[in-house]
Amino acid sequence: MKTFPRCAWCLGDPEYIRYHDEEWGVPVHDDRLLFEMLILEGAQAGLSWLTVLKRREGYRKAFDQFDAKKIARYDGRKVKALLDDPGIIRNRLKVISAIENAKAFLEAQKEFGSFDKFIWRFVGGKPLAGLRDVPARTEISDAMSRELKKRGFKFVGSTICYAFMQAVGMVNDHAPDCFRAKSGKR
Repeated sequence: MKTFPRCAWCLGDPEYIRYHDEEWGVPVHDDRLLFEMLILEGAQAGLSWLTVLKRREGYRKAFDQFDAKKIARYDGRKVKALLDDPGIIRNRLKVISAIENAKAFLEAQKEFGSFDKFIWRFVGGKPLAGLRDVPARTEISDAMSRELKKRGFKFVGSTICYAFMQAVGMVNDHAPDCFRAKSGKR
C-alpha cells in the first residue's frame, strides 16, 4: 500500500487516518452532515476528537442519523435513554444541547432556506486558505460562535466553531506537505 505525507495529527490510528484522508477539510454542503458535524464537535468539548470519532456510529444510531426534525422532538424519556447509551458520550449537558441545537438548526434552515446557506456565509461561500500556524480560533470563528449562541445553539464556543470549520472544509488547514493540502477534495 502506498503511503502519502499527511497532517501529523492523524498519524497513529487507522480511523484517524481514514477520517483525515476521506473527510477532514472536504467542503460539506449537505445540511444533515453539517448538523452531524456541529453536534459531534460540541460533543468533543473537553475530550479528544478520536474519542468522539470512535463513537460516531453510536451517535448516528442514538440520534436517528442526525435527523434534526426527530431530535428536536426528543422528550425526557429519550434523554434518559441517551444517557444510558454506552455508544455515545453520556454527558447530560451535551445531550440536551444536541436537542436545543436541532431546534435552532431548523429555525436557521427556515430563515435561510438551508443551514448550508447560513453557515457558509461566514466564509463568503468558499473555503479559506489555512494559516501556516493553525490557530485554535479566529475572528471568523468568534463571529460564528456569537451568531450561533444568539440563535440558541449550545456548545458552540469559538474553538469548537473553528474545529467545525476545519472539519467541513470551510478552511483548509492541511499541513503544506500533506497530500490533501492543495485540493481539500476527496
